[in-house]
Amino acid sequence: MDLKSVIRTIPDYPKPGIMFRDVTTLLTDARGFRRAIDELVQPLAGAKIDKVAGIEARGFILGGAIAHQLSVGFAPIRKKGKLPYKTIRESYALEYGEDEVEIHIDAIEKGEKILLVDDLIATGGTAGAAINLLERAGGEVVLCSFIVDLPDLGGAQKLRERGMNVTALVAYEGE
Repeated sequence: MDLKSVIRTIPDYPKPGIMFRDVTTLLTDARGFRRAIDELVQPLAGAKIDKVAGIEARGFILGGAIAHQLSVGFAPIRKKGKLPYKTIRESYALEYGEDEVEIHIDAIEKGEKILLVDDLIATGGTAGAAINLLERAGGEVVLCSFIVDLPDLGGAQKLRERGMNVTALVAYEGE
């Protein structure tokens, strides 16, 4: 199965000229979803992972399934103001402004090996902020995994330049 065949492309969303890669169609396809989770878990064979961290919101779905497969805990990374307990926060740049992500102060224990998961890597702003949060919380990010990479936007490359190990299941180059 070609995973691209179950990822919907929506032209001109959220604005003209953007080709939006919608993984919700992959999530609703039982075989596609199972294959994606299996392929995201496979590079971890033999690796020590203590926790999976997922970025809101599709990263929760993927990360929860991966954490279950690995028999480890899951730490949610959310937009500012969504977590009920004490948090640490990290800002990141958007095209027009800034946003923030948070994690509970007790979500990660010092020295834990972390897998960071999200559905898509574009410019790398959110993932970079999530890595900063996880490191500030005492974790060591050992792998960043995504379903989709948009290499033309350079996010995965930025993470690699930081020394991160980055994997993605499909890439949309020049599309």
